[in-house]
Amino acid sequence: MIIVGIPAFNEEKYIAKVVLRSKKHADEVVVIDDGSQDMTAQIAMQMGAKVIRHARNLGKGEALRTLFEYAIERKADVLITLDGDGQHDPDEIPKLVAPILEGYDIVIGSRFLNKTSVPLYRRFGNKLLNRATNIALDKKMELSDTQSGFRAYRVSVLEELIPSERGMGADSEIAIKAARLGLRIKEVPISVTYGEDTSTYNPIYHALDVFATTIKLATIRHPLLLYGAPGIATFGVGLAVGVYAASEYLTSRYISFVLSYLAVTLIIVGLLATFTGVILYTMITVVRDAKKVLNLTPTNVVFDSQALKQENR
Repeated sequence: MIIVGIPAFNEEKYIAKVVLRSKKHADEVVVIDDGSQDMTAQIAMQMGAKVIRHARNLGKGEALRTLFEYAIERKADVLITLDGDGQHDPDEIPKLVAPILEGYDIVIGSRFLNKTSVPLYRRFGNKLLNRATNIALDKKMELSDTQSGFRAYRVSVLEELIPSERGMGADSEIAIKAARLGLRIKEVPISVTYGEDTSTYNPIYHALDVFATTIKLATIRHPLLLYGAPGIATFGVGLAVGVYAASEYLTSRYISFVLSYLAVTLIIVGLLATFTGVILYTMITVVRDAKKVLNLTPTNVVFDSQALKQENR
């Protein structure tokens, strides 16, 4: 069973065309109306899509979470996600489904594997976001289009990929999770249509959201590397500056207030960063250990309250 899922927010101009063209390649088309204030939901329903509505705009991450949970509940085989703004060509859906049938877990439609006409500011912004996300992938792979919303997923892996990010950082979060789980990911070239700027998201907000997500996920993965190591280095520099200022005072009786303040500041910042890294590492380790214990707890044991009462007698 193939489900096409379309997150949509105020897409009444394009949603009819996207739904109708998607229906040719899917057993079911689902539109997640993320708090639209126009006729997106009504038009999608008239075109034959199932519509799940959020009472208010929660963000792309929440829309994807709803889609993932729906596909899991429906016990589908493949979930296709594509944007509701007409950028993607639904007739390319079979191109993404084919690698899933060959054994891949995720297929990403890349705008940059083809000679696609992408506006310069978008190309530049996506390069920065790709770079940030690929760094967080820990060199497990290099993706050319980490922000593409046109993707195919094997539904059996979705439970491990449900995003916690509510905003635009969800696509990066999913890619990072998939890489760390060792899932098989493939990119295929896709076309994209821009024309007028159809995006409903502010590009600056989009970039900040993705950067914040990658920093958070990298912090969870390597707290000592991101905080502890720089903290120790900063503390060392501060200590060296302090020793130099002290030696100047001992030899010339001259107190350099600039060097003294700099030394104290660097030492304090270094200690705070080091302690932050250690505390985060400890907390993350405790959470991971607790999760392992919970995963070892049998979940298929059913307790019969009546039988227990009989035993207690």
